[in-house]
Amino acid sequence: MTVALMWEARAVPDRGGELLAWARQQALTGAPLRRETFRAPQDRVLVITWWDSSYDDPDLPELADPPQELVGRPVHRWRFESVAAD
Repeated sequence: MTVALMWEARAVPDRGGELLAWARQQALTGAPLRRETFRAPQDRVLVITWWDSSYDDPDLPELADPPQELVGRPVHRWRFESVAAD
């Protein structure tokens, strides 16, 4: 089964570039099938990783919380399991 982990954070105003750089530098334990990093208006950063694992695997590595001085609110995290691939 393929599981996608989504990690999204919003930087404090005008620190989106720093948050993006921080997220890109974060190593994960293990090697995901795929990893993509996105940015959006309002200094938001999104990281999606894909894993060959079960949905409820407690050992899937999540990105850590960034330094408090970079974020304007708590990090959001979601898990999804693949049901189809095009």
